[in-house]
Amino acid sequence: MSLLSVPFVGTGADTALHVVSGVVLVASVIAAVYGFWRIHELPINKAHSSDHHQLGLITALTWIGFIWHWVWVLAVIIAFVDMEKAIIRLRDIWKNEHTDEETTQC
Repeated sequence: MSLLSVPFVGTGADTALHVVSGVVLVASVIAAVYGFWRIHELPINKAHSSDHHQLGLITALTWIGFIWHWVWVLAVIIAFVDMEKAIIRLRDIWKNEHTDEETTQC
């Protein structure tokens, strides 16, 4: 056996290995695309499960996010953050800061 000869070339094992590698390649590409799709649909699924009021907006932003990925990030933020509670929390923090300042000045 010389250094230039390659084992399994021209045999049935060579063909079987090519078929197996082709199946693994196709399965890997399909799994990657399916995983990307499932992650990309995450905001829509969250909005459906929590009965979000902005379901149409989240769906549109998710579809636009396939082209511009930063728009998908906005869809995730809108889907996972309850804006009404967040605004109330910010208002309460703002009011507490102002009342603390008034009490320390007196």
